[in-house]
Amino acid sequence: MVPFTWLGTLSISEPDRHIDHLMGAFNLTPSVPSTFILMGIPGLEAAQLWISIPFTLSYFIGLLGNVMVLFVVGKEQTMYKPMYLLLCMLALTDIGISTSVVPKSLCIFWFNLKAITVNGCLTQTFFLHTFVAIQSAVLLTMAFDRYVAICNPLRYATILTNTRIAKLGFLGLTRAFLFMLPGPLLLRRLPYCGNRIIPHTYCEHIAVAKISCGDITFHKTYGLVITFVVIGLDFMLIVLSYGLIIRAVLRISSKKACQKALNTCTAHICVMLTFYASCLFSSLTHRFGQGIATHVHIILANLYSLAPPMLNPIIYGVKTKELREKLGKYIWGH
Repeated sequence: MVPFTWLGTLSISEPDRHIDHLMGAFNLTPSVPSTFILMGIPGLEAAQLWISIPFTLSYFIGLLGNVMVLFVVGKEQTMYKPMYLLLCMLALTDIGISTSVVPKSLCIFWFNLKAITVNGCLTQTFFLHTFVAIQSAVLLTMAFDRYVAICNPLRYATILTNTRIAKLGFLGLTRAFLFMLPGPLLLRRLPYCGNRIIPHTYCEHIAVAKISCGDITFHKTYGLVITFVVIGLDFMLIVLSYGLIIRAVLRISSKKACQKALNTCTAHICVMLTFYASCLFSSLTHRFGQGIATHVHIILANLYSLAPPMLNPIIYGVKTKELREKLGKYIWGH
């Protein structure tokens, strides 16, 4: 029991020391700090300014490319088709993923602004993983779009309408929200025992959980389940759809028609491989890559926030003739 006479001697000019003393007297410890510290890339602090150059270029190239896709499709009514609506959804998720991560990383590299509030950290975690899950759903819908276009072309216009694409997009958004919302809520309940340092450039679910002094077994299980139920299942369904597409294409007798069918899928396959390879690699090495150097892991973990958003508009701009021509009209004026 703390005597009241001792409580009355508290000095207002030294609040921190007395708060700590009070907590010690009543056996209280703060479970959640007010801020976390993002360390950037541990071991490469001296090179972070140089590392920021490809980060910056990738981010702004991706941002410009995706905004151009949204602008062109929005301006051209002839492009109000399921395929281009899906490209717009992909562009929005690309912007969301990169903007959730890169601006804070650049603040660390350029200005050494490593502090992030707990609410800011948990918000970043939520939006990053939500946009990743939405993009996975969009890629799955794009694979279904290609499957119908090649395997059932006569019914394409009736099966995949703009309204149906919008409904599928909303379904992907709802699934992402419901699966990802528990993550930051669970992180808030963990005890951190004064540890505030996150060895990363951004707040990723398992990276935040690892600095806790509590049991994170459930968090590891939750992360793995989400990875396989959302990302893994989508990937398997995409592989299945392309297996069916390849089987249908090989049955086409005309070599020219066969080549045309494969060309329509090339861009999506490139985008899909870029996204899933970087995403799954980052997620799994966080849990099982103990032998990988921390700085190597963190640089590779940033790939899925940099590479797909930069490459997607370039790939589709090169491979999609109509989009390429419309972009040329606005850029070059013809």
